[in-house]
Amino acid sequence: MFARIWAYLKALFTTSAEKAMDPKIEIEAAINEAKSQDQDLRNQAAKVIAHRTQLESQIERAAEDVGEAKEMAKQALLKADAASTSGDAAGVEKWTQAAQSLAMKLQASENNLSSLKEQYAVSEQQAEKAKDAVQQNAMRLQELSARRMELLGQLEQAKMQEAVNDAVATMSASVSDPGPSLDQVENKIEQRKAEAMAKAELHEDSPEGAEAELKAAINVTQADAKLDELRSELGL
Repeated sequence: MFARIWAYLKALFTTSAEKAMDPKIEIEAAINEAKSQDQDLRNQAAKVIAHRTQLESQIERAAEDVGEAKEMAKQALLKADAASTSGDAAGVEKWTQAAQSLAMKLQASENNLSSLKEQYAVSEQQAEKAKDAVQQNAMRLQELSARRMELLGQLEQAKMQEAVNDAVATMSASVSDPGPSLDQVENKIEQRKAEAMAKAELHEDSPEGAEAELKAAINVTQADAKLDELRSELGL
């Protein structure tokens, strides 16, 4: 149960945090992260290419060591041969040992040169892959930059539409909020009119209403009699 509650709270917090995030800030953060990754990739690629360049220098020096050792070994052999020709046994031993030492140095130099060449072949492949990776990532970064501009434009459009929606909502509220609608007023008037007519009808049906009607009739009769009297006086 605790695990379920924790998962629910975590999901709720994540959803609330996502809603609270500003899309513009999220876009800029994504671009900055992509730029940072691109810079890291370029730094790593630079190290790979620099290693290849270092191997080139080492190969040049190793080749010079091989050439020097080979030349010195030849010279020692020539001196040993000359000492043998002149019957210099000590010289023969001396230069023969020197030639052997130089031959071992030559062998070591050749082995080192061969190893460096193998490393260089690998480093060339790695350097080409590194450059390809940098180029591909640069294209991806350009695509992200273009996408950033597109998203920012859509965001501004959304903000403008939201502002228009808020304005329309405010206008609608200002029209409808101040007071009752005309339909409501009409209903009130009709209700008052109906109530007044109902009261009048009730008054006519009551004893007081009948008495008032009778008095009105008597008054009319008396008025007619008075008019007849006036006509007689006038000879009409």
